[in-house]
Amino acid sequence: MTRALVIYCHPREGSYTSAVRDVVLERLAFSGAEVRLRDLYGADFAPVLTAGEFETYADAATNRAPVERDVDDVLWCDTLIFVYPTWWYGMPAMLKGWLDRVLLPDVAFKLPNSQSQKIRPGLTHITRLGVFTTCGASWWVTHLIGSPGRRTLLRGVRAICARRCKTTFAAHYRMDASTNATRSTHLREVARKMDRFMGTGQSEPREAEI
Repeated sequence: MTRALVIYCHPREGSYTSAVRDVVLERLAFSGAEVRLRDLYGADFAPVLTAGEFETYADAATNRAPVERDVDDVLWCDTLIFVYPTWWYGMPAMLKGWLDRVLLPDVAFKLPNSQSQKIRPGLTHITRLGVFTTCGASWWVTHLIGSPGRRTLLRGVRAICARRCKTTFAAHYRMDASTNATRSTHLREVARKMDRFMGTGQSEPREAEI
């Protein structure tokens, strides 16, 4: 059975991003996946890497203790999905802090040592990586800036996943000018992409509140 971890990051329940999350969860349930949802704001996740944690950052025996639950979730899953709003062309500080504190040495990657001078992947058990976001800017402005949030996840994180890790991405651009029609259309696109991502046939998703 597929084991999917959904990392959800938005400060307000009832936002459009929460509607995207609900479609993602619905399609995972339709595929028969076992799912764990991590709501970073809902759990009051502390995103700041402290001085004490930095001191033990490379110490595999102790570095995961402050975020043990999150590390266990990452090591458990074979499918990792991020749902968040794009702010200033990147991910919210809360989500960046999750990456900083949870994707640790000897969890997400292996540091150079006497046997190898290269950083080596540690998430080779993750075979699917998905990103679902919203952007206030247009597609062309976001890409002109370089899409740093998307690149961090679908290039940086993917580089330490399985060699042939499957990816999917969907973004609703120009959210500030969005309408009920554009939002509904995008939720249907999220459902279609999730079904392709999970290798399941599509049934019509329920109408999400937008």
